[in-house]
Amino acid sequence: MGISRRSFLQFAAASVVPAPLFAQSMGPRIVSLDYGLASTLLSLGLPPVGISDLADWDRWVVEPPMPKSVVDIGSSFEVNFEILVTLKPDIILTTPYLDELLPKLQSVAKVVRLEIFTPGIGPILPAAIAATRKLAVELGRENEAEQFLARADAFFAQCRSRLVGKNLPPVALVNFMDARHARIYSSPGLFHNVLERIGVRNAWTRESNYWGFETIGIEDLSKVTDPDARLIAFDPIPPDVLAKLAQSPLWNRLSFARPGHLSILPPALMFGMVNEAVRFAGLLTDLLEKDA
Repeated sequence: MGISRRSFLQFAAASVVPAPLFAQSMGPRIVSLDYGLASTLLSLGLPPVGISDLADWDRWVVEPPMPKSVVDIGSSFEVNFEILVTLKPDIILTTPYLDELLPKLQSVAKVVRLEIFTPGIGPILPAAIAATRKLAVELGRENEAEQFLARADAFFAQCRSRLVGKNLPPVALVNFMDARHARIYSSPGLFHNVLERIGVRNAWTRESNYWGFETIGIEDLSKVTDPDARLIAFDPIPPDVLAKLAQSPLWNRLSFARPGHLSILPPALMFGMVNEAVRFAGLLTDLLEKDA
């Protein structure tokens, strides 16, 4: 394990209360309907009693790990209210994305609604930091929040210092949906904000939607004209995509089809908060530093 990977794991360890201490917490019983809010709870020392879509946590979020005691309450749009009521939450965390559920949620417990990915909110990382502080005030965890945010800020600075002075290519960041379509990430999104923090140029210069992405056809990648640009794709990639791309005349005309111009990163949640920004920063910095 390289020193850069150790530094990331040290950040993760310092940002999450160790599992044996969870049972000792006398804080409120919290259910989260959002992955980013759930990971933030862990870093504030208040693990949720339940979250939505728990089954996919290790597929999309990965770090920090979710304690085994946490209960899956179904998908965010199809909450199992029988399980939710059984958990007897004091607080349910949600976002404007799930406003249609508010009346039913409010009949179960106090609802705390936090805005991160909403129209007009601007760059997502500052919005996530603001939401972290707002959540901390709600839960009486202001000190824990400031310590967590300070560690994150130091980690971004460390990533930037590791890359400064290196001949870095601009990067285009995508999730492949299939062999013909991808989500590509740019301003004002979380991934774009991280690129700015660590000193890496985004090769995709068009503004995206307020979620930080747009859906494009593979042929649109030809609009990235910098010959040195590198395509960074995130796992999970649908199982047939890379094989189909290799056989595609359209793909093979793109500069990204050249050896060394496509890299695959482990999963990083594009619709997350500060923990997810830190994970992405660490993964990308390790990749670029190794190949510089």
